[in-house]
Amino acid sequence: MSGIESVLKETRRFPPAASFVEHATVPGREAYNVLCDKAVNDYEGFWGELARELLHWQKPFSRVLDSSQAPFFRWFDDGELNASYNCIDRHLPHKANKTAIIFEADDGQVEHISYQQLHDRVARFANGLLSLGIGRGDRVVIYMPMVPDAVVAMQACARIGAIHSVVFGGFSAGAVRDRVQDAGAKAVITANEGLRGGKSVPLKATVDDALADAACPTVQHVIVLQRTPAQPAWQPGRDLWWHELTQGQADHCPPVAMNAEDPLFILYTSGSTGKPKGIQHSTAGYLLGALNSYRWIFDAKENDVFWCTADVGWITGHSYVAYGPLAFGATQIIFEGVPTYPDAGRFWQMIERHKVSIFYTAPTAIRSLIKLGAKLPQQYDLSSLRLLGSVGEPINPEAWMWYYEVVGGSRCPIVDTWWQTETGSHMIAPMPGSLDIKPGSCTLPLPGILADIVDEAGAPVEPGKGGFLVIKKPFPSLVRTIWNDPDRFKKTYFPDEFNGEYYLAGDSANRDEDGYFWILGRVDDVLNVSGHRLGTMEIESSLVANPLVAEAAVVGKPHDIKGEAVVAFVVLKDARPEGEEARRIAAELKNWVAHEIGKIAQPDEIRFGDNLPKTRSGKIMRRLLRAIAKGEAITQDVSTLENPQILDQLQQTQ
Repeated sequence: MSGIESVLKETRRFPPAASFVEHATVPGREAYNVLCDKAVNDYEGFWGELARELLHWQKPFSRVLDSSQAPFFRWFDDGELNASYNCIDRHLPHKANKTAIIFEADDGQVEHISYQQLHDRVARFANGLLSLGIGRGDRVVIYMPMVPDAVVAMQACARIGAIHSVVFGGFSAGAVRDRVQDAGAKAVITANEGLRGGKSVPLKATVDDALADAACPTVQHVIVLQRTPAQPAWQPGRDLWWHELTQGQADHCPPVAMNAEDPLFILYTSGSTGKPKGIQHSTAGYLLGALNSYRWIFDAKENDVFWCTADVGWITGHSYVAYGPLAFGATQIIFEGVPTYPDAGRFWQMIERHKVSIFYTAPTAIRSLIKLGAKLPQQYDLSSLRLLGSVGEPINPEAWMWYYEVVGGSRCPIVDTWWQTETGSHMIAPMPGSLDIKPGSCTLPLPGILADIVDEAGAPVEPGKGGFLVIKKPFPSLVRTIWNDPDRFKKTYFPDEFNGEYYLAGDSANRDEDGYFWILGRVDDVLNVSGHRLGTMEIESSLVANPLVAEAAVVGKPHDIKGEAVVAFVVLKDARPEGEEARRIAAELKNWVAHEIGKIAQPDEIRFGDNLPKTRSGKIMRRLLRAIAKGEAITQDVSTLENPQILDQLQQTQ
């Protein structure tokens, strides 16, 4: 691993505008350095001060960090608080009438929900859950469309001390069943149907399949939101309508005082094989990380309109929809639909209509919109934007530039955020107003996050060389354990190779001469080509830098001589080429990569598609591409794919 080579050279940099620095939450590099020094010089004092300043405690804590059972760290563990109170109730004296959520439905209908209205809806649903005997420590699976009621359900669970586990509404019945079984869920909250891109999604029917044949005996209740007029199959005694459960319930429900270390939620990581991996987050540490990173990285202001496009089924939707913005007291957008329905101007139209000032989305969404051209966003008034964000995977420098110039009008800083389900909140990201930004780099760690890049022995590697990305000290929002599997937690995240001291992220990275971090991809995605270890991210970035290319994904396949051959799956900005034209463009792109970053990284094979296989959250499923590159039959579950038909296309020879 210490031999990973960085082949991408990016020299562009963008300092923050003086007008932005003047009003920034953390104004200037010196202010950032002061915070970092404070954390280094008094680590526990730094986090303790933030926890007291930002969170409301029902019982104040006296101890910041207990490392006696490392790596099972405990933060603020003699204190008590409630996450729902921190997100809603404490704002009511001053912000009761402020809009908490602007909901835009798939069909374009808009609803504004104030903090008072959100409080009342959460309280009524929480009381409904209590009436069913659901309470502190019980697990509740939430399988919902992207509607405000999903956030209401999460906040209601937090209010009464139940542990929620949100399952993305695109997952299959088998995936739902696995998660319900592993969590031992007492109830499932769903909807009769979801609406997405003008089509209905049969959520209740999927839950019925998941629970069939007594597969999940712990489930006593299925609560169903009526999102559409459709009448689903019904099991009397188990199934009940949301509106009937909440009818007549009081709009006041006292928030339960939870220990700081009590679990707030379990979130199962997606895309892995074998037993689901339930990431367990605590109440206080997680909430502190979500709130503090929200105000720092998004430079949050009282009058911002924030829009994170992530579904609540993912950690991004937890931290930067359901918890972080609400804990800050922000106004945010929740969107039910997709960026291309009823046409590809939907995102830009919504930014104009709702005067969005902070826009946070995934590189895959950005690259998909690039293919449609710059003229489309230029048809809308995007002048309300003042900050852009990127999340989910590294963003290619050329996609970054398009986002910066076309969407942000060359005036909005871009916060390229590196973090994980396991970290709960941003770890490495530019503090806007504090740092120069480089396209494709997540820049520097947040104050209090001690990140490094090390070799197999845990020793730091020199700048320009790749290695394991690690975090060397525990931090409050860190995953506490894997639900019901502490041994797997230790082996996965605090392996013996590093003496169990460092949190191992599973990503490879390098650092440039300014100390900026560049993510090279997952450790599993590193290719070994003729003795050279190359990160797939850099080859993808080179391809996307070509004017013809909208998107690219790179994988390896076995090669008798070189060890691994580089296989690139490419989506062009124009129509998919065939025959001689495809061969000509493939040769052109191979030469391009050889010229841009070196012949060693030149793809052996390029396949063209109309799209890439993506989950409904926009992530490219590289494990499927690896199977296609190797010519293997695809045996993995593809029910989460947005576009399963694309697999047949990519399996064809070029």
